[in-house]
Amino acid sequence: TTFPDWVFRRMGELGFLGLDKPVEYGGQGGDYYSALVLAEEIVHARCGGLAMGIAVQTDMALPPILAFGTEEQKRQWAEPAIKGEKILCLGITEPDAGSDVAGIKTRAVRDEATGEWVINGSKTYITNGHRADVIVLVTKTDPDAGYDGFTLFIVPLDLPGVTREKLLRKLGMHASDTALLSFQDVRVPDSAVLGQVGKGFYHIMWELQG
Repeated sequence: TTFPDWVFRRMGELGFLGLDKPVEYGGQGGDYYSALVLAEEIVHARCGGLAMGIAVQTDMALPPILAFGTEEQKRQWAEPAIKGEKILCLGITEPDAGSDVAGIKTRAVRDEATGEWVINGSKTYITNGHRADVIVLVTKTDPDAGYDGFTLFIVPLDLPGVTREKLLRKLGMHASDTALLSFQDVRVPDSAVLGQVGKGFYHIMWELQG
């Protein structure tokens, strides 16, 4: 029905969360195929939900932070995630858009008076959504700019305005906690932008290819 959070910490201690990640951030420095070994071996846990939760950490949320993040973001989020000290999730899917990135409606609007970004919207089917410390969030920052109107943000899930609405009941993968999340006037600084403003669609499509 679930698995405990210490699994992330223990896998981090053993080096399993960073097999193909850079040594300078605590990874093992291996190649893509070294990560496939983990995928093959985790089958023996006989728990698809466990594999899904770990894979979101290692292959969905970590890569864009390492590829597009600032040095500060990599130290703050990627390094502890590789150690298993922080749990990550990825926020693409929405109630009305599904996993169609181009159709998302979650908005991030810059408040010029404070220099902050104000985020409103919701995400659903978010793997690790209840246990995660932070989310790599896909937002729309310019609704008139087409594919150039999306931006990624790194949003801690303990910020005011973030609500973990409910734990979704599913037909299978019960051990993978899957959340419905809402964001109501969530304020984040410029330092929360992951990559370039307006290039979020290209950043996340790069990630999804992996």
